[in-house]
Amino acid sequence: MARGQRTEETGEGARFSGQGHDHAHCATLALARADALCDERGVRLTQIRRRVLEVIWSGHRPLGAYDILATLAQESGGKPQPPTVYRALEFLQEQGLVHRVESLNAFVGCPLPDEQHRGQILLCRACGEAAELVEEQGLKALQRSAEAMGFKVESFTVELSGLCPTCRTEEEV
Repeated sequence: MARGQRTEETGEGARFSGQGHDHAHCATLALARADALCDERGVRLTQIRRRVLEVIWSGHRPLGAYDILATLAQESGGKPQPPTVYRALEFLQEQGLVHRVESLNAFVGCPLPDEQHRGQILLCRACGEAAELVEEQGLKALQRSAEAMGFKVESFTVELSGLCPTCRTEEEV
């Protein structure tokens, strides 16, 4: 099976929800991995960091910091401060537990946090869901091409916009 087509049954990758996806299992697995990885790395997954991660994993739609703040405020009845959420998001990114969706200034959970990788984000323009694709060969080819031009790549984000299988099927009807 190709790296970009991994499934939750094998403990790898993410799918769009319309593809026989058990999201409760997906989120539970992601949070358990986060707990284990933070323990292994000797870093603290504090209550607020974990709660921000839970909110992100509540679905597969990218969420912005203010969406996360609104959810936390609704739950607590209080008014969490933006720096608290931004610090939590920074930590989660550093640990590879979430990816930033640059085009939306939003975040999605990473289904492969224990594996060093540069994922590509597939964004459905109809339903707003996102899934991660891991296709290293294409990224390496891009990097080689840039380096051949004398360009030193420091960072990059690949986001592909289109239709997920469910929305594609609905649009074709």
